Amino acid sequence: MSADLASIGPVMLVGAGKMGIALARGWLDAGLPPNNLILVDPSPGPAALELAEDYGLTLNTDALGLLPNVLVLAVKPQIIDAVLTSLRPIVGPRTLAISIAAGIDLARLSAGLDMGRVIRTMPNTPAQIGKGITGAVAGDDVSAENRQAAEALLSAAGPVVWFDDEAQLDVVTAVSGSGPAYVFYLVEALAAAAKQQGLPNAVAEQLARQTVIGSAALLEADSAAPSILRQNVTSPNGTTAAGLAVLMAEQDGLVQLIGRTVDAAKRRSEELGRG
Repeated sequence: MSADLASIGPVMLVGAGKMGIALARGWLDAGLPPNNLILVDPSPGPAALELAEDYGLTLNTDALGLLPNVLVLAVKPQIIDAVLTSLRPIVGPRTLAISIAAGIDLARLSAGLDMGRVIRTMPNTPAQIGKGITGAVAGDDVSAENRQAAEALLSAAGPVVWFDDEAQLDVVTAVSGSGPAYVFYLVEALAAAAKQQGLPNAVAEQLARQTVIGSAALLEADSAAPSILRQNVTSPNGTTAAGLAVLMAEQDGLVQLIGRTVDAAKRRSEELGRG
């Protein structure tokens, strides 16, 4: 059971970049009162200014003097340690911290803020349109009430999957966190192949883009396993079967390539966590 967004109290968002703004819009549209959202960004961009104007929010260049119930860290992993140190003075006895910084583990978050009410998460960019998915793991001092508050905030962007083993968050980062980029690159690759076969650039890009859009919509609408949907498109000895024979090759097929891709992203997530 999630908490009511209206009852969570002041939520401070530190870092008004693309993901932070996407989450904030989701919270506000789902019922978080605008006067309960505190935006902090030392150098807000046009999108942050637009968000503030749309909802009548105040943009703060620093967090001093502001006391949130929930602190959401939406900053780059490379600057997380300095940000955590700067936020320590505003952490109260009930403050919950939620981090979306890739690779930064619970121990580092807790040490930086000097408290254990921390939740590490990994949302992905489709959160910008409410179609995201978030992996989450809670620190030792996170209460059931804290978890409900986090669930309410995170689920505004899409489903939330909780993990007991923090190491699995690095896999989440490599699969769903980075995954949209893999899909977008697939669109690029399909379009490039179509161009190589002689189609005009604009037509090739339209075909590739809409094929992935339509396939994703079908995947969402049909509860059948992806393997079944694939088989439904594949006639024996037909054109799709010929193409899949390349993608499904045992030695250098797509499964092996994606496996290496996810492994590389997972290892980089682990490296970021080590600082």
